[in-house]
Amino acid sequence: MKTVKIVGVPEHFNLPWHLCIENGEFEAENIDLQWKNIPEGTGKMCQMLRDGEADIAVILTEGIVKDIVAGNPSKIVQIYVQSPLIWGIHVAAGSNFHTVADLKDKKVAISRIGSGSQLMAYVNAHENGWKTDDLQFEIINTIDGAVEALTKGTADYFMWERFMTKPLVDQGIFRRVGDCPTPWPSFVITVRDEFLKKNPKIVEKILEIINKTTRDFTQIPNIDKTLSELFNQKIEDIQEWLKLTQWSQKNLSEKAFIKIQNQLFDLGIIDKKSTFVETVKAL
Repeated sequence: MKTVKIVGVPEHFNLPWHLCIENGEFEAENIDLQWKNIPEGTGKMCQMLRDGEADIAVILTEGIVKDIVAGNPSKIVQIYVQSPLIWGIHVAAGSNFHTVADLKDKKVAISRIGSGSQLMAYVNAHENGWKTDDLQFEIINTIDGAVEALTKGTADYFMWERFMTKPLVDQGIFRRVGDCPTPWPSFVITVRDEFLKKNPKIVEKILEIINKTTRDFTQIPNIDKTLSELFNQKIEDIQEWLKLTQWSQKNLSEKAFIKIQNQLFDLGIIDKKSTFVETVKAL
């Protein structure tokens, strides 16, 4: 039995992995896939890949491209979710901020440096014509930290996946003032170089298993109800999310990689560029 350490965020996107583990599909192939939820998100997962604490990460595209450029010894082996991630822009429900324009020069809560919440703050600032050099950050680690920071006023706004944050909006804790979709595919599957070099067939088999599940994910009986109960979501929100989400079973093309990297460079998120071969590995 080959032990494989995999990490991802505790969100609805990753339910297919849990279903495959629970159904014994990896075990049947002599793979002990050990999943660990990382609520801190992308920055923490990048560090875990670097430190050898994780073999595989299901991770935000922009975050891992940035970290590979910065020296993370890992490769993207597949796109996991092709559709953009819709980031909601949230403020405290009782705040005086009512539009995205009100947030210019205000402090943004981020889970950690290098996280998607930080990188998307740059994207949002750029789209609104704000100077990205003027962005101020408050590190809050998790979504619970964001609730505390916005409520106490130590940060002014917080960007997080719209549907996962919706319960906080419904409860009157946050108010959503806008959305900012990623201009690239949401999630990719990334493998540490050392692990990939030693275990290419294991990685291939893992991808084969997860791809079979994501291909038919929306057809699973009562999947909307299951997701609604697991993630404390209204069923109509989950149904909308299922319609918007496009799973992928393909790898990132060189053309798509160049476009993403150029966008990150233009935004000032990266200050140098990597090559396609250094970033993406075809299996």
